[in-house]
Amino acid sequence: GGAGVAQAGPRIAAPRGAPAAQAGSGGEGDGLSQEAGSVEQLSLHCAEGSLEWLYPTGALRLRLGGSSPHVTACIKPTGTFRGAQLYLEREGVLELLLPEAPRPRARCFSWLPQEKVALFLQATPHPDISRRIAAFRYELRGDWLARPALPAATVLGLAGACRPCNDTEILMAICTSDFVIRGSIRSVSNDAELQESIIGVSATRIHRQKFPLFQAGGRAGRPVGSIRTPLRCGVKPGPGTFLFTGWLHFGEAWLSCAPRYRDFQRIYEGAQRTRQNPCEFPVD
Repeated sequence: GGAGVAQAGPRIAAPRGAPAAQAGSGGEGDGLSQEAGSVEQLSLHCAEGSLEWLYPTGALRLRLGGSSPHVTACIKPTGTFRGAQLYLEREGVLELLLPEAPRPRARCFSWLPQEKVALFLQATPHPDISRRIAAFRYELRGDWLARPALPAATVLGLAGACRPCNDTEILMAICTSDFVIRGSIRSVSNDAELQESIIGVSATRIHRQKFPLFQAGGRAGRPVGSIRTPLRCGVKPGPGTFLFTGWLHFGEAWLSCAPRYRDFQRIYEGAQRTRQNPCEFPVD
């Protein structure tokens, strides 16, 4: 389902006399009234949202929703992630996802319907009572498995995130992606710390964008925007027109397929002749 306000479920402990927050699209609470060894239960029902835990004490166990045959979840810490560590609990085994660190990176993981998974947020002991907040954003997607060219694709163990898309993947990408942009590469910059490459794109035609990722303001009034890809994919600037497709990931555009436009035209026209195209797409 889409993002929205979840039904009331198990609550985060809040100070007595104050309303407790619920976890749905967003939730916040504190651990001041929570026993040090206790575990609070929560359910995250929405496709995306955030959670904020003030003065973490004890632990939170977060059950994850998702009814798709295969679900991918991504977790991104907000600001300084302090006072807790986040683990993935899969079939009773814990794996560290987010350590208590100044700038922990986003992490993604997948699971199958028969697997029992949850997030386990464990408070870390501190001698003082300085202000600590363990906060993160999350996304649950059922359609990322095909082309997960996300920053955490290496975490998923998917070596194919950098390989070129085949014809079938390109045809599906134009139908299902969050954005489909025809344009050229203006620049490529690399962020070694985040292990990301940022591709500056000048758009000649916006076929689809779920959010205004590309805004007017480039040369000749063309919309410009940025698309990210894992640094290890080694993207280089090159001439020509491309068809950029991909996903929105925590408000940023991430690349899935980017064939040269003339190659896409050949693939699509061939699929049309044999009636193999999964959706209609304007080709000129």
